[in-house]
This record gives sequence, structure tokens and C-alpha cells, in this order.
Amino acid sequence: MISYPRPAWMDDDLQLLADNAKRFFDRECVPHDARWREQRHGDRDIWRKAGAAGLLCVSIPEAYGGGGGSFAHEVVLTQAHSHSLTGGFSNSVHSGIVAHYILRYGTEAQKQRWLPAMASGEMVAAIAMTEPGAGTDLQAIRTGARKDGSDYVINGAKTFITNGWHADLVCIVARTGAEKGGRGLSLVMVETAHQAGFRRGRLLDKLGQHSVDTAELFFDDMRVPQSQLLGSDEGRGFIQLMEQLPRERLIIAVGGVATLQRAIDETLAYVQQRQIFGQPLMAMQNTRFKLAECQTQATIARSFVDDCIARSLRNELDLATAAMAKSWVSEAVCKVVDECLQLHGGYGYMNEYPITRMYADARVGRIYGGSNEVMKELIARAMEK
Repeated sequence: MISYPRPAWMDDDLQLLADNAKRFFDRECVPHDARWREQRHGDRDIWRKAGAAGLLCVSIPEAYGGGGGSFAHEVVLTQAHSHSLTGGFSNSVHSGIVAHYILRYGTEAQKQRWLPAMASGEMVAAIAMTEPGAGTDLQAIRTGARKDGSDYVINGAKTFITNGWHADLVCIVARTGAEKGGRGLSLVMVETAHQAGFRRGRLLDKLGQHSVDTAELFFDDMRVPQSQLLGSDEGRGFIQLMEQLPRERLIIAVGGVATLQRAIDETLAYVQQRQIFGQPLMAMQNTRFKLAECQTQATIARSFVDDCIARSLRNELDLATAAMAKSWVSEAVCKVVDECLQLHGGYGYMNEYPITRMYADARVGRIYGGSNEVMKELIARAMEK
């Protein structure tokens, strides 16, 4: 068995959290995963259970109801959730992304209002960036928020919104100014309960990640108090997004590392018991070489991402390095899972086998968080400076 030294950023407290998280996912998510995949979302109650177990907003200060941890605490939760092969809810969006937008840019009143409710699971959070005509190119966003008295009147549509089906709190990327490109963008928080003009569209039918809800959201003359602008200044939304996106992309890479190892572990167990020509499939040289290549890819990914985690904890992770991690790891996951599925033969095409679901679930990694083609453009731009 391949063993790895404990990363420098890991400690006993983090290991205890990882162990507790694994038990939680095994107990509260694994038994329901098939049903959640069929209904295309987890149960709303899983959020409250996760909050009661201390698994939400673990890197938010205790003063706001969080766990008082660091980004490393989010990392071990992401690893445990990804390795469990269950969905049901996207804590990485809720705790790892939206909570930190509020913590970093929100007013004191906003932090006190929303963060404790997010930490308990009373409120589910989503971020609404993508539109039918604007994905990775955030400067093309058309959803508008115009001032009218003390309110914003918001009109537009968002799509592919993770946690959108259950979301009680949505961070909307909207155009508050007449400027083109990124200068006119702001982040506006919306509480969806009883919100006139807010409408959920379809629960989207995806290729994979079936148990994580993804929805369309519509805003029709939706009036929101201007006090729900995130922060105190309009037009800073694009800057805020650019500052936080490296963290989001690293979270994707962290989940990818866990997926890589789970795919290899599942396949190793299969080829050791599968008989072909009177011997285990693992005895064949092609199988051994393919798995050796896969394990090498996983080890490289782990080493690179561990270094990125350490940089992030020192506030030294730059945009280009995060883009490298996200794009390289997501490409590696797709290649390795494909090789592992091939070693399963016909059983690899059956949904009852984890590797089949992993194959479908992994593909979006090359798209969300910014497509890998755009990641390469960001890396190339950094090379030119």
C-alpha cells in the first residue's frame, strides 16, 4: 500500500475533524444516496444535521456561530465528503465560498444576521453567478439591479446554481452601474423566503452529481433593500469575485485529489478479486502498469495541492497557481477515472458500481469554477508579466 507523510499543515485536531466527518457522511449520507440521486437533491434536513454536527462554517469565527477554524478545516471536510462519494448538499459552496464572501466583505450587521444561521443549517446559501448567456466570462453578466428609493429592483435570470433548490440566502452577481465589463458589478444578498419577484425554475437534470441540487433562478422586478448590498460600496463585485475565486478553485482541486484516490482504491479492490484466464485481473501486466500510472498521477496531484493548501493558509496563493491546480487536477481525475472504469470492463458501465457514478460526476470539474480553457488563459497571462 502506498503511504504518504502527513502534510505540514495537518495536525491532530484536523485529523479528529476528518474522522468525525467520515462517520457523519457514512451515517447520514451514504444510506440515502441512491434516493437522493433519484430525486435530484438531498433532503433539506441534512443541512440542519450537518450544522448540529459542527460541519458547517467551520472556518468562520466563533463570534459569528462558526467553528473558529482555518481553511485547513474546510479542506479536510471537502476531502471526507468527496471520498464518501455522496452528495446531498454542497457545503463547499455554502461554507467554503458564500460564508467567506460575507465574512470578508459584509458589514457587521450582515455578518451577525446571516453567518450564525448558515452555521446552524437554518439558512442554506448559494452564489448566483452564471447566466444563460454568461458563464466563465463574468463581465458579460446582464442581470441588473437599479436603484429605486431605498431598494434595488433586480431583473434577470441565473442558471446552474448549486444549492439553488434549497437556498434561503443567495449572493447575486448583478450589474448595479452603467459601466460595461466588470466595473458595474456588485454582490447583492437576497433572502428568498417570502421574497416577491423571486422564482425558482427547473431542478436541472445533469449528467452527474445527481444528488446535489442545481437549479435555475429568476428575478422579476424583485425589490431588495439597498442595505443588502454586500459591503458598503457599489461596483466592487468583480474585484471581490477575483479575490475569492482562487479559494474556490483550490477547493475543486482538493475534492479532486480525494476522488482520484477513491477511484484507485475501488479499482484495486475489484481487479484483485476479478478472475480472467484463471488468474486475478491484477496479475496481468497491463492492469498493474495502468494502476501504477494512475497512482503516480494521484500522488503528483496530492503533492501539488498540499503545497497550494499551505500557500493559501499563508495567504500566498496566487490566481495563476490556483488555476493550475484546478485545471491540472480536474483533467487528471477524468483521465484516471476513465482508466479505472476500463479496468472494470462491462461492470464499469453499470450504475450500481461506484466507478460508473464517479465517471459521470467527475466530468464537470473541467467546467465549473471557470472552464479549463480559461484557466490556461489566466496562467498564460501571468507568464507574460
